[in-house]
Amino acid sequence: MTSSVITRRSPWWGLAVLALPTLLSAVDINVLFLALPHLTRDLGASAVEQLWITDVYGFLVAGLVITMGTLGDRVGHRRLLFTGAAVFAVTSVGAAFAPDPTALIGLRALLGIAGATLMPATLALITALFADGGRRGVAIAIWATCQFAGAALGPVVGGVLLGRFWWGSVFLLAVPVMLVLLAAGPFVLPGGTGEGSGRLDPASVALSLLAVLPVVWGVKVAATGTAPPGLGVAAVVAGVGIGVVFVRRQLRLERPLLDLALFRLRRVTVLLGALVGAGVAMAGTGMLVTQYLQTVLGLSPVAAALWFAPMGLGVAAGTLLTPVLVRRVRPHAAVAGGLVLAAVGALLLVLTPSEGGGPVAVGAVTVLALGTGPLFARGIGAVVGAVPPSRAGAAASLAETGNYLGGALGLALLGTLAAASYRAAMSGADGPARETVSGATAAATALPAPQAAELLGDAHAAFTGSVHLVGVVAAALFALLAAATSRITLET
Repeated sequence: MTSSVITRRSPWWGLAVLALPTLLSAVDINVLFLALPHLTRDLGASAVEQLWITDVYGFLVAGLVITMGTLGDRVGHRRLLFTGAAVFAVTSVGAAFAPDPTALIGLRALLGIAGATLMPATLALITALFADGGRRGVAIAIWATCQFAGAALGPVVGGVLLGRFWWGSVFLLAVPVMLVLLAAGPFVLPGGTGEGSGRLDPASVALSLLAVLPVVWGVKVAATGTAPPGLGVAAVVAGVGIGVVFVRRQLRLERPLLDLALFRLRRVTVLLGALVGAGVAMAGTGMLVTQYLQTVLGLSPVAAALWFAPMGLGVAAGTLLTPVLVRRVRPHAAVAGGLVLAAVGALLLVLTPSEGGGPVAVGAVTVLALGTGPLFARGIGAVVGAVPPSRAGAAASLAETGNYLGGALGLALLGTLAAASYRAAMSGADGPARETVSGATAAATALPAPQAAELLGDAHAAFTGSVHLVGVVAAALFALLAAATSRITLET
């Protein structure tokens, strides 16, 4: 029996195989953060090397996902997925046994290149497996559920692995997953999803990489303060300038790397904007709540990650419930209504008290996350379904790039707003106490007990006020996105 016949008879087996790398890539992100202290101790990584170990993977995925999506449209998404999976498996073994930080950074870079093949390929193959719009919507909801559930499960998986094995075990987790994909994929995944031409314009590939990477890097360092602010701004400006050159080149090419005609489709433009906007709000509120759990409530990073898991599970639940929801209301109403619920969740953050407010803050972001589920489940499907199957990879890569950029912008913009709010509320304090709660905690150790308690109380109240402010801004953003998505058609 041919693989195409098997695929037609049992597309759900194909979805099960595609869910594996989706789940893995989400789990892998949080697992590495937990492993970082262990590998830093064993390899002797410096602070700068630690940053590159954690960041280089995401940077290269963000910079290459457009290239990989279009390459899959040209040569076939199954072929590209298998190549990426094989490279990912082999490189993961190398990373697990890396002898020094430099080697690990290089191997993480290779993992980023391979990882850039996964998301656009899996989405494009789901489109090929499920021709019916309704079944495709269910499939993409399951795919999105795996993505967000994996992010929530990452700390749990990491805790189990690191409690029993050495830090390299978090990389070896990828090997059996990719081997199952490579073994089962030929029997359940469609092969003829490419146009038969693998020619790409090298200049466009370079320009896309040089446009995305400086923007993502610049926004990140501006948010985290790991480089002079002027350098981050300069990187963003340079990235935008290169992006303009990239766009002009695409308009001149007969077969561009990125078909800008996609942006002429109103629902694609609106939904991409909504994905970016939701990423901004989710990343900003998520960052503030995790910092609140650690700096105000005093939880350890691992404990804070476990407390924060309901946010990822909330998105997963929202995406999984979307197919049931759209049987009762039209898809655009489900998406817009979900975003209204997200706005309510963001507003609930204003109820967070300055002491002991963990359940309130986590409950608020869980409601927020639940409301975004229909956007990720139906919105991504509508973007991919709005184009012919031959361009599904390019459309999927745009959705993924939107998610990356939204998250980076959220950390920078809402993080900066929160920092400014904290400084304004602590204007009467001196030195580090005026900048961060951690600075106030350090300063309090040198003060008598009454003054220390007063300083910490002021710092906690100031940071909680920042959480309230970011919640209000996120609620307003979600309300705008709800209004925008309520006016488009999402049937595929």
